[in-house]
Amino acid sequence: MWAPWRLDYVTGGERSDAPPPEPRSWREGAEEACFLCRASAEFDSAADADRQLLVAIRETHAIVILNRYPYNNGHLLVSPLRHVGSLEEMTREEHVACMALLARLTTVYRELLGAEGFNIGVNLGRVAGAGLPGHLHWHLVPRWSGDNNFMPVLAGTRVIPQSLEALWQLLSDSLSPPNQ
Repeated sequence: MWAPWRLDYVTGGERSDAPPPEPRSWREGAEEACFLCRASAEFDSAADADRQLLVAIRETHAIVILNRYPYNNGHLLVSPLRHVGSLEEMTREEHVACMALLARLTTVYRELLGAEGFNIGVNLGRVAGAGLPGHLHWHLVPRWSGDNNFMPVLAGTRVIPQSLEALWQLLSDSLSPPNQ
């Protein structure tokens, strides 16, 4: 199976196709090495930066990006904009914004992708599986009946039939405010 976007993840390398966009300004407390902080920053050309960073939604207190190394088609990350590593550090507004986005996205994915179920989870701390323990984020993974086909059973491999670019475009077209 050909899945070139996974090689950087497996080898621990950086994406080589283009350098990440440079923000006009970082949020207070941001860590420049954090991909969620970079996605949450302010850019001169936000539309171009959002496309390159796979940002699907940017709101006042939260952000949604496509997982660059998805477990399944449509795998998203929902995160507060602020670099915060634990639930108790989040403000009420950040909690509400993240939960509202998760609820909205399950509805959108049922309509756009025909998702029949979802795995939603957060890994708190490196020992719990957090690859980025300093910036809290929820994983939203859409599921379909039969998506556990023979590939993961026999070879531990999943088939993801849609490119990240195609999914980003689908979400971008569907989630943009009506007057943009």
